[in-house]
Amino acid sequence: MQEVHPTYDQTALIAALLQPGRYPHPAAAVEHLQTHISHILLAGDYAYKVKKPLNLGFLDFTSLARRKYYCEEELRLNGRLAPELYLDCVPISGSVAEPRWGDSSGPVLDYAVRMRRFPQTALLDQVLLAGRLEPHHLDALARRLAEFHRAIPAADPAAPFGTPERVQQPMLDNFTQTRPLLTDPADLSTLAAVEQWTLAAFARLCPRLAERKAGGWIREGHGDLHLGNMVLTTGDQVVIFDCIEFNEDFRWIDVINDLAFLTMDLYSRQAGPFAQRVLNTYLEYSGDFAGAALLDYYQIYRAMVRAKINAIEASEDDVPEATRAVAREQCRAYLQLALNLTRPPAPFLLITHGVSGSGKSRRTSQLLEIFPGAIRIRADVERKRLFGLGPLEDSSSVFGQGLYTPDASARTYQRLLELADRLLVAGHPVLVDATFQKRVHRQPFRELAARRGVPFILLDCVAEPAVLRERVAARRLRGDDAAEADVAVLERQLQYDEPPAADENPLKTNGDDDLERLRAAISAGSRDRTPVKGRLTAI
Repeated sequence: MQEVHPTYDQTALIAALLQPGRYPHPAAAVEHLQTHISHILLAGDYAYKVKKPLNLGFLDFTSLARRKYYCEEELRLNGRLAPELYLDCVPISGSVAEPRWGDSSGPVLDYAVRMRRFPQTALLDQVLLAGRLEPHHLDALARRLAEFHRAIPAADPAAPFGTPERVQQPMLDNFTQTRPLLTDPADLSTLAAVEQWTLAAFARLCPRLAERKAGGWIREGHGDLHLGNMVLTTGDQVVIFDCIEFNEDFRWIDVINDLAFLTMDLYSRQAGPFAQRVLNTYLEYSGDFAGAALLDYYQIYRAMVRAKINAIEASEDDVPEATRAVAREQCRAYLQLALNLTRPPAPFLLITHGVSGSGKSRRTSQLLEIFPGAIRIRADVERKRLFGLGPLEDSSSVFGQGLYTPDASARTYQRLLELADRLLVAGHPVLVDATFQKRVHRQPFRELAARRGVPFILLDCVAEPAVLRERVAARRLRGDDAAEADVAVLERQLQYDEPPAADENPLKTNGDDDLERLRAAISAGSRDRTPVKGRLTAI
C-alpha cells in the first residue's frame, strides 16, 4: 500500500468526503463535526474520525504513519470499554478531489477510525441536561469503571509514569500556561490561591503519591473521562468511549485521577449528588479507599485543565466574540470550582444502629448526597471483601459460613474502624453503615472521633417489626444488595439487640419525612469540629 506525502490539502479532502455518494453504504447526507484535533464525518449508520495533521506538543499527527498508528491505538484502547462502537481503521485512497473509502489498491491519502454512529442527544452531558440521567445509570457506570480499573495492568515500576514529579509537572504547567491568558484581577487572584494550595498539597501528599505508584495504582486508564465521552445506548447502558490515544502520559495515571475527572465534571454541571453516588459506588466495588486521600488533589487538577482550555479559546482572535465570552465565563466557573474544592467540608463520623431492614443503607445513601465529599463504608460489603468476595457475590460459597462467625464479625468491625480512621485523616466526612447492635462495637468509633477531633453522630434507625420483616423478605427476593440477612437472621437480631442507651445520645430516624431534620442536626453539629460528648440529644 503506497502512501502520499503528508502535506496534502486535508481541507479539500474533507470537502470531497461531504458528498454522500463517496461512501460504500447508504448515506442520505454527511454531517461534519470538528474537535481541535479531528474531523468527524457522520454518514448513514457510521461515523468516520480523521485526525488533523497537527503537532501541538502533547501530540504529533504530522506524518501519515503517525496518524495510522494512532488510529490503530484508538481502536485498541477503546476496544476495552466500547468494542460495540469501534469497528476498524479505514484507508482513504484515490485523489483529494476523488477520494475512495477502504480501497487499498492505490496511494493512501489518510486513515480514519470507523465507528457506529449514535445520536448526539445520547451523549451523557446531553442526557443529564435533558433530565434523563437516572441513579441506576450512575451506579452501573461506577461499577463498570471499577471493573475496568481492576482488570487493566499496572505500569512497570521502572516506567516513569506516576512518579510524584511526573504527577506534579502538568499541574504546574496549567498555572504557567493559564496566567498570561487572564486579565481580570479576580480571576488572577483565584488562580494564585489554587496554585498555592496545589503546591502545599503536593508537599503534603508526596509520600502518598509514591505509595500509589509502588502499590500498582498507576494503570493505562481512559484519561479523558467526562460526560461528553459517554453515551447512553438504546439498551439503557452507559458506554465509555474516546480514550486518549495520542499521549501515554495522559492515560498512564492513578486510577483515582481517572475517576476524579468524572466526579469533577458532575460537580461542574451542578450534579453534586450524582458525583457523590459515582464516588461511593466506585469505592464500594473497587475497595480503593486509600485513593480517596488524593481525590480533591486530582479534581482540582482536572478543573484547572478545563479552565486552561477555556482560557485558550477565549484568547483566540479567530473565534467569534460571542464564543469567546462564553469561554471566559466557563474559565471563571472552573477556576471557582477549583477554589471551592480546596475548601472541603469539615469531617465528621456518623455510625448507624439498627437491625436488618431498619433503613440504614437507604438513609446513609440519602445523607451521602447531601454532604459533599462524604464516604460511606458498609459492613455487608467489607465483610465480604475480607473473604475475597465482591459486593453482590453470594456468601454461601464460603465453606462453613465463615462470614458470620464471632471472629469474622470482630475482623469486620476492626476493618471498618481502620477505614474510618484513614478517611477522617484524609479529611472526609465518614458514614459507617453497620448494625452496631452492641455498645462494645460502637464505643471504639466514638473514641476514634474524639481522637481525631471530629463530631460523632450515632444514627439510630428504627421501624416496626412487621415492616422490618416485609423489607428483609423483599430485599432477599430481589437479590440486588450486598446485605444477605433473611427473616431468620432478623429474628435473632431482634432478640439480642442492644439499643443505644440515653448516655450515647442517639439521633433517631424512622422515616423519609425526617431527612431534613437529620440534615440540619448533622450540619449544625459538623460546624463545630471540637468533640463534645452528648452534643446531639436524643430525638
